This record gives sequence, C-alpha cells and structure tokens, in this order.
Amino acid sequence: MKTSIQLREIRKSRQRFKVSASLKGKYRLLVHRTNNHMYAQILDESGKNTIIHVSTLSKDIKDKVKSGGNKEAAICVGKAVALKAKEKNISSVVFDRSGFLYHGRIKVLADSARESGLNF
Repeated sequence: MKTSIQLREIRKSRQRFKVSASLKGKYRLLVHRTNNHMYAQILDESGKNTIIHVSTLSKDIKDKVKSGGNKEAAICVGKAVALKAKEKNISSVVFDRSGFLYHGRIKVLADSARESGLNF
C-alpha cells in the first residue's frame, strides 16, 4: 500500500511531464500548499528563475487573512500573484499544481487568479 506522499509524488511526476511539454515560451505558475500556508510563484520556462513569489507569509497578505491555510487565503494569494504578473506584463501561464488534487484551496487559487486576469 502506497502512502499519500508517494501517491502525490506519482501525480507530480505525471503532471510535470505534461506541463513541460506545454511550456514552449510560456511561464509556469507553481502552486504549493501546506496545512498552514499557501505559496504561488511564477517561474520562467527553464524553471530556474523565479520571477514572482507570493505567499500567505508576504507582508501585504499576512495582514488581510486570519489564517493562511483556508480558502480566503487562497483567494488573496491568487489575486496577488495575478496583479504582480500584470505589473511584469505576464498574461499567459501554465498552471502547475505540484501533484495536489485540483479541488479545494488549489481550485480557489486558480479561479481567483483567472478572475484577476491570468490566462491558463
């Protein structure tokens, strides 16, 4: 029987293959979550340079949210990453959910980033 961590790593490698095939000149929106915090960053196509980084630990978001591990925090992070991407003239990204299932906080973050102007 495989543990939940092993299953996530399998999903992560499967999804990374699909994401890397569709990058071709686009940026990657990488999302990570823990029980207490949400993290989102935009990487260039090589994946070596972080262009934008936003998390619930950022000063502007930390004051707005009560807890960093809920859907309200995910909405704030999604909006903040989209606004910072607009400032750097980034409009289209490839969504990388890092092996997390697309529901709950991950889905809410993606929806709020889309509503704020990111295309993926």
